Amino acid sequence: MEQHEVSSNEVQIVAFKLKREEYGMSILNVEEIKRLTDITRVPFTPDFIKGVMNLRGSVLPVIDLKKRIGLPDAEYTDATRIIVVKLEEITVGMIVDAVTEVLTIDTDHITNSKQIASTESDMHSESNKFINGIGNLNNRLVILLNLSEILGLNGETK
Repeated sequence: MEQHEVSSNEVQIVAFKLKREEYGMSILNVEEIKRLTDITRVPFTPDFIKGVMNLRGSVLPVIDLKKRIGLPDAEYTDATRIIVVKLEEITVGMIVDAVTEVLTIDTDHITNSKQIASTESDMHSESNKFINGIGNLNNRLVILLNLSEILGLNGETK
């Protein structure tokens, strides 16, 4: 894989698909990307929690990212992946439709979520709280996710 030096005004993100849209998260939070494997359901958990899996002897919680951010369900395919992310001391697997690539985006080409929401109430709506911003890479839009909100580190999970 080609090495690319990242300047201080650039960020590297792992880009992935959910339905037809492209999303991304900081590569600094990504531990690894795995094929979909056996997941054990855990009763009495929110419906976006798919269950747990064995990751080299450790129990890893796995969430369905589409369900977590309010997108409709879809069948898993051969392209479905689990992105293992770590934020603070929490490590979680997130099921995505497909991982596309690692992108480098200049921070000047990222519109932050506060600029996207038209009103203060829009910003705090259930769907917008999961978005950090939108990256524009040569007219290719990538929705950048807020992992703190997705993992429930900013309050209660539903």
